[in-house]
Amino acid sequence: MPLKRYLTEIGMGVDVHGKNNTKASIRAVSDAIRHSSINFFDTLGKSPDQMQITVKIGVPEPELVNKYEVAQVLPYGTVNVETTKGGLEIPSEAGKDSIYVANAAVIVCFEE
Repeated sequence: MPLKRYLTEIGMGVDVHGKNNTKASIRAVSDAIRHSSINFFDTLGKSPDQMQITVKIGVPEPELVNKYEVAQVLPYGTVNVETTKGGLEIPSEAGKDSIYVANAAVIVCFEE
């Protein structure tokens, strides 16, 4: 069955110290889902567990993101996390640390 997109939310997350790509990614997903409350399940005849969710993360070191931990932020549905190089790295003045910024898109689809 084909998937139909119903919702796209965008978020940003930051790890201020430690250059932790996963922490910034988790915060970005959390930011994205805090912008909405999905209330159309009854109208569609669907349940929250039927959601097919794709999380796209842009972060400085995508290979270091723990996708399982990021997926756990979402309480319902089947979650697939995709990472790509993106976001932003802001080095400290002393060059010993960086701020990592992650961008996330949370895309919710249902089978039609």
